[in-house]
Amino acid sequence: MASKKLSFEESLGRLDEIVRHLEKGDLPLSDSLSLFEEGTALLSSCSKMLDEAEQKVVKLRKGPDRSPEELPFEDDMV
Repeated sequence: MASKKLSFEESLGRLDEIVRHLEKGDLPLSDSLSLFEEGTALLSSCSKMLDEAEQKVVKLRKGPDRSPEELPFEDDMV
């Protein structure tokens, strides 16, 4: 796969492709290992993108001085 930065959705799509190829079980070992390595890198990238998105998600509310206050997104919303 090219080294261009993929979006989250593109990465998930490529991961799906990789899983389908690996599940067939008809690839040579070297190709399977290559796909596994690519999948692992994509999984890491997706995880990082999710972590970054989670950090950006906040809700605003009025603080004690009536100015907006940022609070972390609540985990129970998942």
